[in-house]
Amino acid sequence: MAKTGKRRVLYRQGSGFWRMTAKWILAFGALYLLDGGLLRSWGEALVWPVIGVLLWVPFGIGVVWYPKKDQRFELTMRQLRVERKRLPMERVNLLHVAQLWLRGRSTADDQPVLEWTRFDRVVWVPLWDGRAFGVEFRDPAAFAEVFGDFAVAVCGGPDIVRARAAAETYPDPLPMRPRPADDAGSRLDILDIFN
Repeated sequence: MAKTGKRRVLYRQGSGFWRMTAKWILAFGALYLLDGGLLRSWGEALVWPVIGVLLWVPFGIGVVWYPKKDQRFELTMRQLRVERKRLPMERVNLLHVAQLWLRGRSTADDQPVLEWTRFDRVVWVPLWDGRAFGVEFRDPAAFAEVFGDFAVAVCGGPDIVRARAAAETYPDPLPMRPRPADDAGSRLDILDIFN
């Protein structure tokens, strides 16, 4: 959890591009120093940075070409933000999120969060109107934990969440359906929910 000015940021995920680049530089820089300083000459050790650059290029291009895998996402007290799109927190069904989190589950998911595999990257965000949209994360379980704890706190705590869940009725959140037939040429965009 971090504070940025007057806005309390609960969760933030960047693109991952610079973190990946820094790790690459550290790994191959260490090989360069080790090889040039201890094993061979500095000129011969230059092969490590060259190998690093050649291996880094396809990964760097992949991050740029597939941004939704590691898209910028921010959760604050007032809104969800994906890239430049914003969703006010009033539209999010936090009661549903809190109720599921108290049972060790996340939104629109049948599997307990602790049993998620690394390939399950999508966390569903439910709305009061019965729709839900998925957002991809590098570490979805980390976001699910922050999102669940936040929802329980906003709804007043575990006891109040259980009482409200027993008393209130709302439609079960369903993943967003594809666009109408007249727009069949374009695929579903999760950011449509923000418009």
